[in-house]
Amino acid sequence: MKRLAWILGGVAVVAFGVYLARVAREIERQSTIDEARPADVIIILGAAEYRGRPSPVLRARLDHGFELYKRGLAGRLLTTGGAGGDPDFTESEVGRAYLVGRGVPSDAIIVEREGDSTAYSTSAAAEIMRRMGLHSAIVVSDGYHIYRVKKMLEFRGLKVYGSPRPSLPPAGLRQWWLYLRQAAGYVLWSAGVRV
Repeated sequence: MKRLAWILGGVAVVAFGVYLARVAREIERQSTIDEARPADVIIILGAAEYRGRPSPVLRARLDHGFELYKRGLAGRLLTTGGAGGDPDFTESEVGRAYLVGRGVPSDAIIVEREGDSTAYSTSAAAEIMRRMGLHSAIVVSDGYHIYRVKKMLEFRGLKVYGSPRPSLPPAGLRQWWLYLRQAAGYVLWSAGVRV
């Protein structure tokens, strides 16, 4: 009986590993595809801010979202992200200020300022969109993040297109670590764990 349990356990671990690798492969594929096309809103996922200034990662996401907006692909931008430990600023408000500084009218920017995780931010963004009658979005983030964000928003009934910010992909093991981490996050979210 113990031997059978070990065999079944081993099979389950291998099956889970294969599934995780398959999801990581899908994440890798999605990370290089720019699906940008006309939509109701451009969602820019938050990243670190430093005392009211966007980090280089957040700035790159904002700049990419701004370029999509300038191309006329959507008439609104939605910035996400909470305080992340900063008592004075949120990622989304820093993003809004940055975009206004680049010439985007403040009434064209929607702010989701409570999100402390990807799951929370996407859930809140979907609710904001539902209330505003918006049905489609271009998601801007780092390439490795797009797959999971798209799935979370599609789960909420939205039509979603991914548009990764321009960047050099990390090489080697770091690249695969990012894909596997996102795959684990997606699998946990699929199982009902908020990550």
